[in-house]
Amino acid sequence: MTLNLEVWEDKDALYSRAQEIFSTELENGASTFGLATGGTMIPLYEKLRNSSLDFSHCKSVNLDEYVGIPQGHPESYYTFMQQQLFEAKPFKDTYIPNGVAEDVHAEALKYENLLKSLTVDMQLLGVGVNGHIGFNEPGTSFQSETDVVELTVSTRSANARFFDTMDEVPKQAITMGIASIMRAKCILLIAVGEEKRAAIEALLKGDVTEDIPVTRLCNHPNVIVLTDLTI
Repeated sequence: MTLNLEVWEDKDALYSRAQEIFSTELENGASTFGLATGGTMIPLYEKLRNSSLDFSHCKSVNLDEYVGIPQGHPESYYTFMQQQLFEAKPFKDTYIPNGVAEDVHAEALKYENLLKSLTVDMQLLGVGVNGHIGFNEPGTSFQSETDVVELTVSTRSANARFFDTMDEVPKQAITMGIASIMRAKCILLIAVGEEKRAAIEALLKGDVTEDIPVTRLCNHPNVIVLTDLTI
């Protein structure tokens, strides 16, 4: 297992370190970045917005998107990325699954084929309380590729705070599969908050199991973990 763990008690320093990793990747010639959404990433994107980094020659591919929510919806991941990063730091090309495609399964296959045509130099990841990465919930096959997935009650509940009612929270998403994620040359995992402790402890323990999707990263040759948890 090639896993580089960095513990930062100061969250601002942690996110400065994440920005530094993006900068180093750019300096080393990275041109395709896998990006993620969620509250964990907001401080990082703020730092990237306010930096001198130039992504105008780069491509981005996002991990996932809700099914049934149009791009213009305030809670779509398309909107999130526009507001949090792309309006201030445009990329040459940006790719996010289309959650309102006429055939979402065909859209997932199209997105997977796109990913296979690219080399993702660095994939940014968060991790769910239950150890999910992307929207790959516990029990997902490690061989999974981009697909339409059902969201668990716990995941929908965690996202409910962004919607007026639980009924409005999408029940499906298009997500990169675990095998799709693992093709990235480098993975940067950010885990902030006590609620992520069990997932990170499982990852560090090294017992690889589909019951805890994040443990698959133990088999990746280049993973950086930034956390504020003393483990």
